Amino acid sequence: MSSIDRLNDTKAAIRRAAEDCGRDPSGVILVCVTKTFPAEDVVPLLDAGHRVFGENRVQEAMSKWPALRARFPGVKLHLIGPLQSNKTREAVETFDVIQSVDREKIAAALAEEMARQGKRPRLFIQINTGAEPQKAGVSPQEADAFITTCREKYGLEIAGLMCVPPVDEQAAPHFALLADIASRNGLRELSMGMSSDYELAIQLGATYVRVGSAIMGMRDYPPA
Repeated sequence: MSSIDRLNDTKAAIRRAAEDCGRDPSGVILVCVTKTFPAEDVVPLLDAGHRVFGENRVQEAMSKWPALRARFPGVKLHLIGPLQSNKTREAVETFDVIQSVDREKIAAALAEEMARQGKRPRLFIQINTGAEPQKAGVSPQEADAFITTCREKYGLEIAGLMCVPPVDEQAAPHFALLADIASRNGLRELSMGMSSDYELAIQLGATYVRVGSAIMGMRDYPPA
């Protein structure tokens, strides 16, 4: 099965999942995650008309996407991996959406860089719903205060929240927790759900789902 077939199957599954819970399918945006895949693997999806993509690393996106964007107008590129403060300038230049705002140092750097460039990518705060020490994200207990800090201290417009549930736990409670934090902070966008659980995430309110391997196939990660 080609990546185009898998893309179409994923879009059909998103549509069914939304309709099954009484939602408008247009309210769920598919972010096709193309990290580690070369540009030539992405071109067929662009040729097929898909325009929303996610990358984990700033450097990889900078090497891959400028040429693709020159060929295919209308691309919306999401940063879904951790952002280092020394890559803030490049991130603001390269991405339309930054989903991984997770600490005050990054909020401050983004505010400064966005003012300097006059460019305002949409911002999501990453919540570490499982309180996993090895994972990026604001703890659920600190989420409300951090959202307030981003808004009031740094003047950032926060579009929504993102989470990556622990791989060894049921995802539903984490999606429900993210939705609750968003609701009480007046945020309508929820980026949650990946290849294995995006249909469940849609049932629990996801407005963005991040799907990689279910479309692109298994990744061949370079050695560490």
